[in-house]
Amino acid sequence: MASDQLISILDGNTFVVSDRRGDIDASLTDTKGLFAEDTRFLSRWLLTVNGVVPNVLSTDDLQYCSAQFFLVPSTGTMYVNSDLSILRKRAVGDGFHEDLTILNLSAKTADLVVRIEAGADFVDVFAVKDGIAQQGEHYTRIEQGRLVFGYRREGFVRETEISASAPETELDEGGLRFSVHIAPHGEWSTGIEVVAAYAGLGKVHREPKYRCADEEARPNMGAQRTESLEAWLAAAPQLKCDWHPMERIYQRSLVDLAALRVNPRIFPGKSLPAAGLPWYMTVFGRDSIFTSLQSLPFTPELAESTLTYLAAWQGTRVDDFRDEQPGKILHEVRFGEMTAFEERPHSPYYGTADATALFLILLDEYELWSGNAQLVRGLESSARAALAWIDDYGDSDHDGYVDYQRRCEMGLENQCWKDSWGSMLFADGSDSKLPRATCEIQGYVYDARRRCARLAREIWHDWALAERLEQEAAALKRRFNTDYWVPEREFFALALDGDGRQVDSLTSNIGHLLWSGIADADKAQICVEHLMSDELFSGWGVRTMATTEAGYNPIGYHVGTVWPFDNSIIAWGLARYGYRAEAARIALGILEAAPYFHERLPEAFSGLPRSRTRFPVEYPTACSPQAWSTGAPLLLLRVLLGLEPIGNRLLVDPALPKRLGRLELLDVPGTWGRADAFGRGRLDDVYLPARAWDIPVEEQVPVGVAEYLS
Repeated sequence: MASDQLISILDGNTFVVSDRRGDIDASLTDTKGLFAEDTRFLSRWLLTVNGVVPNVLSTDDLQYCSAQFFLVPSTGTMYVNSDLSILRKRAVGDGFHEDLTILNLSAKTADLVVRIEAGADFVDVFAVKDGIAQQGEHYTRIEQGRLVFGYRREGFVRETEISASAPETELDEGGLRFSVHIAPHGEWSTGIEVVAAYAGLGKVHREPKYRCADEEARPNMGAQRTESLEAWLAAAPQLKCDWHPMERIYQRSLVDLAALRVNPRIFPGKSLPAAGLPWYMTVFGRDSIFTSLQSLPFTPELAESTLTYLAAWQGTRVDDFRDEQPGKILHEVRFGEMTAFEERPHSPYYGTADATALFLILLDEYELWSGNAQLVRGLESSARAALAWIDDYGDSDHDGYVDYQRRCEMGLENQCWKDSWGSMLFADGSDSKLPRATCEIQGYVYDARRRCARLAREIWHDWALAERLEQEAAALKRRFNTDYWVPEREFFALALDGDGRQVDSLTSNIGHLLWSGIADADKAQICVEHLMSDELFSGWGVRTMATTEAGYNPIGYHVGTVWPFDNSIIAWGLARYGYRAEAARIALGILEAAPYFHERLPEAFSGLPRSRTRFPVEYPTACSPQAWSTGAPLLLLRVLLGLEPIGNRLLVDPALPKRLGRLELLDVPGTWGRADAFGRGRLDDVYLPARAWDIPVEEQVPVGVAEYLS
């Protein structure tokens, strides 16, 4: 039978993607498998009983670190009258541990052949994504009761060890076999370990989190991580809302944030958000920063870890292969084979033009919420280096604007948040030239200078630096509002390209200019009208590109889809300029989309109008969970409740749509200790909207989804 993927994660360093039976059967470009640090350690894991693949009855993945699969042998008919029940319990951590149990429900003895076919291809995550063949040697051996799959390419060695606790275990190079005899109304079980092992100092280190021989620990498999999750949820603010989907969306966001935390090897005891599953389970400068900004009122520890980690990896030299420059904040860190052999420049890779300014923005925002001036003092040299990069390397042509152009052929062509090829198009659909200076990056630089002026004055006590930064920010704003404004279309250009031309397509980037504050008030009002127009606003959210542009594609990655992260930043910007009703309208659209994705907002979804589809259409290869989509509901809650840190007080200024009813957020952490925030929906004009899609919600949703919106 066809089965959907299931994702079970213990932490960001290790994850498993399987079907709903718990099986893995991955091709080179398939995302199924056991992955750890950018390598697939298991590509085949298939259970059969008497040579037949069981049918799935139910799957339980309520805990992000573990899953249970309830199966029955196939009967060959539409009726399920099996005398056997099969239960698989799996917990992930440096590999995974699986308990396999078979119940004999009949009054007869059951004699079974249970088989697990296993295999490991050890492909790099880049090879999975791009379909690239390997160059090393695969090997298999059986030793001391373990089946070992291995891969070697010079000094790069990865191994997968498989063992089972059942005494009747038979191992061969293709997997495990059990000859099982179960008494009437009896049961049989075995524990199975799959361990991811790495080369180091001439030998392979094995550090499984769970061992089959540890009988006392097995019943509590994953309990420690479950307790950690419970503590994580208990430490976050508690939410109550009359619109009950909000409570489920909030819970899902917190659980997914916990799941997406990575614990870098050079950063013991700390965790920070990875970008997203399955392709980006590693630290990304921009993504980790934005996620930390979104979650600051809820899980502030992520921001501190992100700042400390990124400062430790800050660029120190000019290295064109990695796009590294002194003071620059990294884009991405990888540990797989292709990175080890410099077939990819990700060790780490610095190809991003916006993370450096965003690092400074997060530093200031974190201090405003936490009051942790000690961290700001400790990172002063990193902040000054980042400011120097903006002034020097960031502005390659010295025209006053930060731009980008890759220096390595394997690097990213576009080094802004819309980093796919072909995202920087003119209105007629033609491509722009490098180097490019995108509009939102100039806004980030403006905001970073203003914020660092405050830090310089209040914490570093460098008044001369504060005054210089304020003057530079003001000058940048004046020039920007002239150079980027497209008078004939009345919005800000997406970018200035290598020929100095305005890239004149209408995109969601203008919303980021409201967040940073770089847009003049009169131009901001016109931008708001564009953002809320049918051309940009789909009814679910703001599209990345307007329908009027020749390059528009509602399922194009950055040229027409709706990104929850993008919309959360836009809503924040609208609120900062006083457009609270418009911010609430965007927030409600995104939040109303979440139940269609089981409360887990994906990386992006289609920009097709709500009036046409009546439900948000999935983007085919969107990451889910994805960090800054996971953080989007949290930032939208901040926007709707009007939460702002003012000294040692939390300002609460709610502007909620009536749909939400009463909203309570209790124990919000900050310099004030813990504070409560309350709001009641009063805005009438945010219902979506009284034109083409004024269809009752009950009629908009397919059967099985309506209960989420009740």
